Amino acid sequence: MKMYVGNLMYNMTEEELRDLFIPFGKVLSSHIVTDPYTRQSKNMGYVVMAVGEEGRKAVKELNGKEINNRSLIVRKHDRS
Repeated sequence: MKMYVGNLMYNMTEEELRDLFIPFGKVLSSHIVTDPYTRQSKNMGYVVMAVGEEGRKAVKELNGKEINNRSLIVRKHDRS
């Protein structure tokens, strides 16, 4: 299950992003979107989990959770 994660800290690493989701199950990948020219974080990323149910639990638990005074936005990624 692929999830969008928004309102990240600008200095968060992909490893730190992955670590947020590991308690919920197997994380296949994590990616933070960066500006192609400045390489600065665009404050959002994506996480892919192996099992849909684990991803849904992560969305339920992490959406709105405060990390360093920032409320995370976590939702299932729908390509539209």
